[in-house]
Formats: sequence, structure tokens, C-alpha cells
Amino acid sequence: MSPGELSEPLRHRPTVPMPGGTARSGRGASADTARFRSDCANCVALCCSALAFSRGDDFAHEKPAGKPCRNLDENLGCGIHSALLERGYRGCTVFECHGAGQRVTQETFGGGDWREGDDLREAMFAVFPLVRQLHEVLWLLAEARRRTADRSLLRRIDTLFDQVDVQAASPDLASLRAAVETSRPAAGELLGAVSREVRRMHVPRRRASGAWSRIEPRGVYLGTDLSGSDLRAVELRGALLIAAKLRGADLRWADLLGADLRDAELHGADLRHVLHLTQPQLAAAFGDDATQLPESLTRPRHWG
Repeated sequence: MSPGELSEPLRHRPTVPMPGGTARSGRGASADTARFRSDCANCVALCCSALAFSRGDDFAHEKPAGKPCRNLDENLGCGIHSALLERGYRGCTVFECHGAGQRVTQETFGGGDWREGDDLREAMFAVFPLVRQLHEVLWLLAEARRRTADRSLLRRIDTLFDQVDVQAASPDLASLRAAVETSRPAAGELLGAVSREVRRMHVPRRRASGAWSRIEPRGVYLGTDLSGSDLRAVELRGALLIAAKLRGADLRWADLLGADLRDAELHGADLRHVLHLTQPQLAAAFGDDATQLPESLTRPRHWG
């Protein structure tokens, strides 16, 4: 994977947008993060029907792509929504479509319901996963825009944001696949530039000792005890932090693009101002009321 490419932020387990995929530019992009949160009331349960999942730690049963989950009721609601963790569906609690569900339902297919016919079903199920990936890119770009004051960089972010936003409105599979392939490296380059700018600004003097000096991008820190560590402004892009102990760690301005935080312990950690962290990444970890979060993310419901 090249340095300018997104460090696999879309590998994680998995209001209503403006009609027609209208491009948004300039200052408006910074307010767009609200568009990239799931709105199940304006979707037709695409996450519970279009996507596949395997039986294991995250799901209690196997489901192939294109087959509705057995827990989906006739009103397209989850029959066990209040007991997902207890019933073995942790994967559902960490999933976030970034607003792709309501966009595909209400915008791309004009309020269509996949139950209306095989052709519509096939089309919606094929489009949804691709739009979800594009929406995660858009969320990251909109969030990154808030973090930089560099005018040249802002213009480049706005240009790419508008381009991807228009592409995400297309029902054409070939166009969507091409957009996914091109948007990742382009966004990765811009997010990297924002990261370097922010991290230089807030922690200009590099620490030569302690946990900070041992951290590397794409490093493997499975179960590593980093509790209480000063990790401000470290680059953790693509790092494997599965089950890492980050209790009480200071992660302000750290770059967590694509970091795997499954089962990481974030109890009491300071994540304010963290860079490029998505809601699914956060939800894959564990935390508590003492965990400090950036304004753009919400505390997962399953946290104690």
C-alpha cells in the first residue's frame, strides 16, 4: 500500500442528504459530518439485508449477502435490537453505514424498497456497499476540513469532497467501483497532509523516550500495555491495536486512520482532537464514562 493511500479505514466491520447528490463546496463541507450518520428511519434495512456476515465472535449466525437477517421483522426493524450483545450480535452494535443507507434508499432509488421486485433488490444491494465506502471517505474529508487552516489544502479537500459526493449519487456500478478505487489514495494524501500540519502544530518537540518513541505507523501492538502513556500526536495509521491497553492514555492529535481498535481498552483515555477516527473504529473498542471523545463522535451504547 502506497504512503498516500488510505490505511485501510474501510476494512472495519462493519440528516437525510440533499437531493440529487448536490455538490457542496467551500465552508459548507465542514458541517456535512451530520450527513454521514445512519438514519434507519429513512432506510430499508440495507445493512441487515445486503451485507454478508459470518458466524463467530461478532455474529451468532451466518448470513450470505443479499439475504435478509433472520432477526429482521416485517416492518424492517430488528427484532432483537435491545439485546444484540446478549444474543451474540456485537457486529451489529459497531456497524455504521455513514449515511449510505438513507442516501441509497431515498436519493439513488427515490424511496424504493428492495422488496418490490428482484431487479430493484439486486440493484440496491449492489450499490449500497460501494456508497458506504464513499460515504466514509466523505466523512473523513469533512472532518479533516475542520482541522486545517491551510487555504491550498482546503481547496483541494473541497474539490475532492464535491467530486466524490457527486460520484456517490450514481446508480452505475462501474462508476461507483471506479470512484472507490480513485478516492482512497486521493483522500489518503490529503488526510496525511492535514495530519502532519496538526501534529506539528500541537506537539512540535518530539519526545525521545517513553512509549511515544516506540510507536510506529502500521505497527503491531496486540495486547500491548500502553496505559497512561503520552501518545499525543503520534502516527498510528493502520496500526494493529487489537486488545491494546490504552487506559488513561493521552491520544490527543494522534492519527488513527485505519487503526484496528477491536477490543482495545480506552477507559479514561483522552481522545479529544484525535485525527481520522471513525465511529465504527471507536465502537469496536471498549471505554467508559471517563473516556473523553471528540465532538464529531458519540459514545457507543454498549460501553459500560
